[in-house]
Amino acid sequence: MMQVLVAMSGGVDSSVAALLLAEAGHEVTGATMKLWSGPSSSGCCSIADVEDARAVADQLGIVHHVFNFTSDFDAHVVDPYVADHAAGATPNPCVECNRHLKFDRFLRRAEQLGFDAIATGHHARVLGPWAPGNPSPRWALARGRDRAKDQSYVLHMLGQEQLRRVLLPVGELTKAEVRAAAAAAGLPTADKRDSQDVCFLGGPGGRAGFLGARLALRPASVVERDGTVLGRVDSVELVTLGQRRGLGNPGGLLAPGERRYVVDVDRAGGVVTVGDAEELLAGEVVLRGLGWVGGPPAAGERLLVQCSAHGAPLAGRWEPDPSPAGTAPATGRVVWEQPSRKVAAGQSVVVYRGDLVVGGGSAVAPSRARPAATVVPPR
Repeated sequence: MMQVLVAMSGGVDSSVAALLLAEAGHEVTGATMKLWSGPSSSGCCSIADVEDARAVADQLGIVHHVFNFTSDFDAHVVDPYVADHAAGATPNPCVECNRHLKFDRFLRRAEQLGFDAIATGHHARVLGPWAPGNPSPRWALARGRDRAKDQSYVLHMLGQEQLRRVLLPVGELTKAEVRAAAAAAGLPTADKRDSQDVCFLGGPGGRAGFLGARLALRPASVVERDGTVLGRVDSVELVTLGQRRGLGNPGGLLAPGERRYVVDVDRAGGVVTVGDAEELLAGEVVLRGLGWVGGPPAAGERLLVQCSAHGAPLAGRWEPDPSPAGTAPATGRVVWEQPSRKVAAGQSVVVYRGDLVVGGGSAVAPSRARPAATVVPPR
């Protein structure tokens, strides 16, 4: 039996995580992290979510705490999110929340309080050394059984020190099985809708309203690669690589049904360059901020690579960049087997061996597609 502190967000997954651990005979305590102090109608930080978590804890007969981590959340998630947009990157706030809050600050608090382990409701699996599916003598992180709900992508930063103290009880279940377990136990969260939004972007105005209150949003010209001006966008900071919607066609230069995608964003120059789908392809993606679950892949190793939380894994080859003798490479690259869409700077790129997470890093901005020097006004 272990003493386990369960991060209870007020959703059905973390509710069932606590339920399963209690049924297995562990000494379970629940805790909800208060992360975002601003207005929000979604995510895991609303008053309603705290009350849902407390109601589940009461029903399970376990103690429930609320930890105020708002200062840490601002420093490690919110402020970098704003700074990244100002610098032209497209960040992953949920990845940074997991990195700095749920599996660092929360884990350290649990250790201070004498708990043996923490648990969350993530759909992923922690495999011990030599466990079935893990051919290694080290701890491993694997995809959840329910591939449609798999969350291993946002946990790719977990290393050996975290994995040996983390439990992910619902990782072996499908979402339907999670809801069925909650319903059978009569938990009030059994039918609760999953949160789909970043918690601090659920207030009035969404992402535009949030960033507009913290940055001076600037307009930008939308141009073809040859320099032809198609129109303008109100906020260059809200445009990201690969975007298709929200660009408009005010000049009326595109034929009906003709599609254009953002292939470059020059925030400093106030220019958004668009092109067709083929112009968005690249042969590789460069990564920095590398981290590995159990050690880096070998140079030239063929891996599966995922560039978004629910994106399809693609085949690529890992190539570490040169580094001083005796030091780990600071950067590396995935060379695609087939040309793939460019990845926006700041996005997490995660590499897998089958269902096992190897690790990953953040994409570096691809080379800029510059429009021709002569800008042709709309006809």
